[in-house]
Amino acid sequence: MYLLSAFLFSVRRALIPSCRAGLWALWMAGVAVMAGCANTSPPPGVEAVSPFDLQRYQGRWYELARLDHSFERGMTDVSATYTPQADGSVRVVNRGFAAASGQWREAVGKALFTGAPTAGSLKVSFFGPFYGGYHVAALDPDYRWALVLGPDASYCWILARDKQLDAAQRDAIVARAQALGVDTHALIWVTHKRQDPAHPLLFSEDDCTS
Repeated sequence: MYLLSAFLFSVRRALIPSCRAGLWALWMAGVAVMAGCANTSPPPGVEAVSPFDLQRYQGRWYELARLDHSFERGMTDVSATYTPQADGSVRVVNRGFAAASGQWREAVGKALFTGAPTAGSLKVSFFGPFYGGYHVAALDPDYRWALVLGPDASYCWILARDKQLDAAQRDAIVARAQALGVDTHALIWVTHKRQDPAHPLLFSEDDCTS
C-alpha cells in the first residue's frame, strides 16, 4: 500500500496542469515509485563502500550504464552532479537528453546519509518525503568510477568521471556487478554524444502546485 500511495501521489502531481515539464514529471514519478520502497538499506549481500569520502565523490559523474526503468527509458547523455551542503545533505542534479521530446531535462533532489558519512550508503529524494536507496557498492580508489545499487539488484548504475572507460576496466566493473546479483546482460550502455546545454528544462516539485 505504501508503494501504491507513493505512485498515486507522484502521478497526481505529474498530471497537475501547472506542471511545466509533463514528460519529465512522469519520469520522476518513476523515481518516486522506487522511493516508495521503505527499505533504504543496501540489497542483501551488498555492503556500501567504507571508508567513503564525500569531498572526493562530489562533482559530476557520467552515467555509463543502467538497468532499464520507466523513469529513465530512452534517456541518453545522462549525468549526475553531487554537491555537499552545509546541513550535511547532498544536492543532487540529474541531467539527460530525452530522445522522445528532443529536449534536455534536469531534476534536482536531495540525498542524506543513512548512517555514518564514512560509508557510501545514502537515500535520495526528488519528491518530498519519498526516498530511495543509493548505495555505492564499488568505487575506484581514485574516485574515477563507481558502481551504484538501489534498494535491490534490479537498480544498478555504472558511473564514471569520463564519458567512457577502457574495455578491461568496464568488464571488471560488470563482473563485480554480476557477483552482487545484478543481471548484467540487461545493462543498457548510455551514449554521450551531445553537448550538455547550460540551461536544460528544469523540473522539481516546486514546478507543481497542490
